[in-house]
Amino acid sequence: MLGLALPGCVASAIAGATVAAVKAPFKVGGAVIDATTTSRAEADRNRGRALRKQEEAAAREAKRTRRAAERFARRDAETAPR
Repeated sequence: MLGLALPGCVASAIAGATVAAVKAPFKVGGAVIDATTTSRAEADRNRGRALRKQEEAAAREAKRTRRAAERFARRDAETAPR
């Protein structure tokens, strides 16, 4: 009885391996396309990240400018004739 069930298992294993071998090139091709293209969501996320970095840099520059202006104002106040 076991001998009759075995050929079905072997055939199923061979069929599964064949299907996997046929699908492999498509999976690889899909992975290459996914790696080389940018989805709309990824583009939006990257654009948002770039804008945040620009805003942070502008805020740092504004802070530096404000501090420099305060230093010059204090220096001018200290050196002004009374």
